[in-house]
Amino acid sequence: MSLRFGDDVSTAETDYGTVLLDERAGAYWELNPTVTLVVRMLLDGGEESDAAAALVREFDIDEAQALRDVEALVGQLRGSGLAS
Repeated sequence: MSLRFGDDVSTAETDYGTVLLDERAGAYWELNPTVTLVVRMLLDGGEESDAAAALVREFDIDEAQALRDVEALVGQLRGSGLAS
């Protein structure tokens, strides 16, 4: 399932990943380059399996672990109210 940030979430890519600003709470979230890769894939309409495959290609990690990591990340982003 693709990902969409809420209207109250601003993003800025940096040399070190991505920074999110939750304008409702006034809180910043810093995403490392690995998470930025996953988020970018999902924001572009990719599925969680696509993002996991990108991790496998980029980092040569176990596919099942990559999918678990992507699912956990998406759960955290949605649970925090940053994304739907």
